[in-house]
Amino acid sequence: MRINPYVVPLPLAEKEEKKASSPATFGELLQEALQKVNREQLEAGKSLQGLISGEAEDLHQLMIAAEKARLSLQLTVQLTNKVIEAYREITRMQI
Repeated sequence: MRINPYVVPLPLAEKEEKKASSPATFGELLQEALQKVNREQLEAGKSLQGLISGEAEDLHQLMIAAEKARLSLQLTVQLTNKVIEAYREITRMQI
């Protein structure tokens, strides 16, 4: 086996840190994305509650948070539809 002199291997501790910091599976990536969508929905709800209660007066920030939440939810729904469509297409394939 030939070792490339230009590639410097990471120390073992750094390799483990990189492994721990980045999601390893598709399921973990999907779970992170859904949690982000959920956080955006909750933030928009808090902004709305703050506006209703009179604590927050910045309507622009409320509209931005609501729009971000709406767009992320729409994206999630579209991705879900595409995944389901792909699954159905795969199940219809003849082997």
